[in-house]
Amino acid sequence: MQRKTFDGMNCSIARSLDQIGEWWTVLIIRECTMGTTRFDDFQRHLGIARNILTNRLNRLTDQGILEKTPIGNSERFFDYRLTRKGEELFPVLIALLQWGDRWSNSNNGAPIKLVDERTRKAVERIHLRSADGRVLGIRDVRLKAGPGATDVTRAIVAGRNQAIFGGEMAIQHQRHASRRAPMEHRSQEFHKEIK
Repeated sequence: MQRKTFDGMNCSIARSLDQIGEWWTVLIIRECTMGTTRFDDFQRHLGIARNILTNRLNRLTDQGILEKTPIGNSERFFDYRLTRKGEELFPVLIALLQWGDRWSNSNNGAPIKLVDERTRKAVERIHLRSADGRVLGIRDVRLKAGPGATDVTRAIVAGRNQAIFGGEMAIQHQRHASRRAPMEHRSQEFHKEIK
């Protein structure tokens, strides 16, 4: 079965999922953050089939998330380590870990605790924060079309802001976007981007 690609979707989340959205991929990245570097160790820790592991490691290397270096003079054995791009996924993993600790059905509590190396104190939960330090939730953040936005993206942003915040400003923004891309065309364009 051919894997779906989100290349044509004008969405940074979709494009990120194109690179790391498959569960084995995320678990391989997790293993890298735990210090795993060798093929056999990935395979043993995850219980993943060797052909699937080979495919995922190659894809992560091609995406620039992992780098592959030969072990000694061997042409058959490699270490796999996170690149800077890969290391920047660490907060994403921690957000998933903290979400899983809170919402999974484990009666025993969190399997892993995060502790600051320097202070030895528990790490604070990951939050989205304003410039002045306030914790922000979904209803505190307004979306704004960026430089890569298409008319479809602008319409989606306006619709989301209207749904969350309402108000005349959002209504005017949505009307402006609607004039540029009538609803039926926006819908057709959006579905083309998804395919």
